Amino acid sequence: MNFHGILVPLVTPFKSDKSLDAETLKQLTESFINKGVTGLVVCGTTGEYYTLNEEEREIVLKTVAEIAKGRVTLIAGINDLSTEGAVNHAKQAKDLGYEGLMLAPTPYSLPDQAGVIAHYEAVAAATDLPIIMYNFPARIGIEIEYDTVVQLAKNPNIVAIKESSGDFSRALRLLQTPFDNFEVICGCDDQPVDFFFWGAKSWIAGAGNVFPEEQVAMFNAAQAGDWDKARQIMSNIYPAIYSMESGNYNQKAKLGCLKGEINVGTVRLPLSDLSEEDKAEFLAFFKK
Repeated sequence: MNFHGILVPLVTPFKSDKSLDAETLKQLTESFINKGVTGLVVCGTTGEYYTLNEEEREIVLKTVAEIAKGRVTLIAGINDLSTEGAVNHAKQAKDLGYEGLMLAPTPYSLPDQAGVIAHYEAVAAATDLPIIMYNFPARIGIEIEYDTVVQLAKNPNIVAIKESSGDFSRALRLLQTPFDNFEVICGCDDQPVDFFFWGAKSWIAGAGNVFPEEQVAMFNAAQAGDWDKARQIMSNIYPAIYSMESGNYNQKAKLGCLKGEINVGTVRLPLSDLSEEDKAEFLAFFKK
């Protein structure tokens, strides 16, 4: 599985009545492939996976796979409230032709680190697809602690961690750790240049829905050692990214999809839509 480069955790388009919009999802998938991204993460946090019923989830996964399989890397988000649910989602992803999985600790239950280890090991034992761990304590409620990462990195089925804690001191410690066949992926939209400088080769970015071309160019510049160009691209897109990171992230990822050029609808409850004033303020970033 190639996950080096920009991987976009796709938003899930909805119609005005909040029903699933599979046709726009097809258009969106094709657009990102044409922008040069390495891969797509489907049914992730940015995709509002927690609002999809099982029928909708399968439609989303199938729709993207039918267009993207063999063209870019396909990764399925398999988060669930239970380990058993995550295992079932892993099997579904395998059946639908996905190449990898992304998995956070179980939300809400607040497992201790022994439980986190058991959770990942159980899923890893149930599938032969490579797993990217997802550390996002602001969403999940607990952190995958450093020693836990080191232990789980020894499992051959667990190949990387998407680091979204926002704590770059922690990220740097991980990036400095001499892992074998295990990588640290940037999961913070405001820190990619820092991650790339210290050797990260991947960025899974919700903001990729908004800035796919810019993020691909930034990654390529960093890989070429052109740090001035990488910093300049980051400076150009930073105001919008800062706005996204400051609140209503999913809403802005959808509103600003492809810099506002494609209508993917709004979010589903329990997320609320942006006010007209906030929409105008965010869209102004793309009208300069």
